[in-house]
Amino acid sequence: MTSTNAGGNDPTDPIDPTPAPRKLWQRALLMLLFALAFQLSAWLLAASAVVQLIMTLATGNPNARLARFGLSLGTYLGQIASFEAFATQHLPFPFSEWPASAAVPVQTPGG
Repeated sequence: MTSTNAGGNDPTDPIDPTPAPRKLWQRALLMLLFALAFQLSAWLLAASAVVQLIMTLATGNPNARLARFGLSLGTYLGQIASFEAFATQHLPFPFSEWPASAAVPVQTPGG
């Protein structure tokens, strides 16, 4: 007789994308590490914004690569916030792939 996975939390079910819940102390340790990663990433985002401003002042156009990097870094910060708030069990980078950013059209200043 086969059993169904009504709750969706069977860790042996290969179809269930939700990871098994961690012990609270393990999650607390991961939350501490991701809080540090969040702080470092926020500073990196601020620094890249300053560089983007300087490059835009110098060239008249924002750097598309730097804009995509800022977008993916912002997505990463959102993933960390979701994990920290217990909204998800999925671990952000480096335990999963770096968030990809779609090709974003960069707008020129004043237009």
